[in-house]
Amino acid sequence: MSSSAVEAEAPDLVCQLDNVQGMVDALSAVRWKRHQDAVIELSEHGIVLIVEDSNCLQAKVYLQRELFIQYEYKAQGRPKFGVSLGLFVDCLNTFSVPGHSGAIEIQYPGPDMQLLLKSIDSSDACIYAEIRTRIPETISWDYDFEPAGSTPLSFTCKSAALKEAIDDVEWPGSSIQITLQPSPPSVNFMGEGHGYLQIDFMYYVNTDLLTAFHCDRLVSHRYRYKFLRATTANLPSSVTKDNRGSKLTIGRGGMLKVQHLVSVARSTNTHPYINSAGYHQPSRIAYIEFFVKPEADNDDS
Repeated sequence: MSSSAVEAEAPDLVCQLDNVQGMVDALSAVRWKRHQDAVIELSEHGIVLIVEDSNCLQAKVYLQRELFIQYEYKAQGRPKFGVSLGLFVDCLNTFSVPGHSGAIEIQYPGPDMQLLLKSIDSSDACIYAEIRTRIPETISWDYDFEPAGSTPLSFTCKSAALKEAIDDVEWPGSSIQITLQPSPPSVNFMGEGHGYLQIDFMYYVNTDLLTAFHCDRLVSHRYRYKFLRATTANLPSSVTKDNRGSKLTIGRGGMLKVQHLVSVARSTNTHPYINSAGYHQPSRIAYIEFFVKPEADNDDS
């Protein structure tokens, strides 16, 4: 096939987003190291970005097609490619101007399998970027999450409170023990070092801290602090300012799933995707999931 014929082929994906800062916020939430490789998977349903660390921590960002003002998908199957997460976020940041939401077009692949970005909200100037991609390495562990039993072991709390609790129980090189118990209904975070620090979240009806709690038996697992901290370390300020909630679920074998919601809507109450009460519609939310493996020598209490 001639090069001109290849260039004439339609790209797998052309999409437009009206708030690049929302995408920056979502991707930055899973950027816990300076150098991180990411795998991006495209589908007719949207874009998924996956990163992992040391075969013990994995994060996924779901950018559903409803987030985009245009989403033209023409690929067969689900193309995947690798990219530097830091480079991707830094490039997106060049399209974001303080006080201005910024609109961009994303295209993949370019003539040389690049990821192409360009601004589309100005008739006077255009910012254009090309990011080199690579064939992704296989994700090295299975992140399929299975329930620990017939009753979910989960709780939902304010994201700001969760971040503060994890920050407070830090001991260098330590592990953090998370315990759920049904009576009294509570969640306990405990870190040990030269001493120990314990933080309890108690669940009461109409509580402001724990907004949901499901537990029918005592369960306790330990997690490496650096991996647990990565789940909240880079939450965007919009999540804490909006007083959003984060959901934590303990699955089979102690696998911990941490879920956050990040708004990708424009920050104006007149935007058509925001209702009269000022709440973002679900289609304008990016979903973020972290999966953290427990330390191997711990079982349910």
